Amino acid sequence: MSIKAVIFDLDGTITEPFFDFDAIREEMGLSRDSGPVWEAMEKMSEQERCKAERILDFHEKRAVAESRLNAGAKETLDCLREAGIGIGVLTRNRRSNALAVAERHCLKFDAVVGREEGPVKPDAFGVLQICRHFDVLPSETMVVGDYLFDLLCAKAGDAIAVLLTNHERAEEFSGHADFCIERIDQILQIIEDRKDEVEE
Repeated sequence: MSIKAVIFDLDGTITEPFFDFDAIREEMGLSRDSGPVWEAMEKMSEQERCKAERILDFHEKRAVAESRLNAGAKETLDCLREAGIGIGVLTRNRRSNALAVAERHCLKFDAVVGREEGPVKPDAFGVLQICRHFDVLPSETMVVGDYLFDLLCAKAGDAIAVLLTNHERAEEFSGHADFCIERIDQILQIIEDRKDEVEE
């Protein structure tokens, strides 16, 4: 089945990795091994959570202001657009921050789902929401990310999971991926190969 839409993670996938989550946890008063930041915040008291949200907001705005694209990201999006393939972004960041990254780097996303719109990754919510937006099947959709939650939400939504292996933890996540790539532009060959299979 040919690919009709690609859903990208933002930080570490379209942009170079920026967040030091261990440092953010410590700033919030959490231990380094307290797990994902958003889930840890949900267990906080209202006062603790307000403080944690201010800390997270500061780091997210800084990440936008200092963001740099991963090598080949813009060219890959341009190729997808030329091929008529929908471009989505699914992030645990705010939707507004994803749009600010797009504006800063002159990118265009056709659909963006941020954390305020529903259950966050690894839940399948965002994958299914974007598939509905494009009116495509999850099996016609590729989810590209650098972290375990990107792969798990793809699998939960019956989409194709692609791991960007540009970091030291990639090997521990790779068993959940349908494809592993070293550079973002390598998805173009995967898409082309699937198209050829359909035509045969």
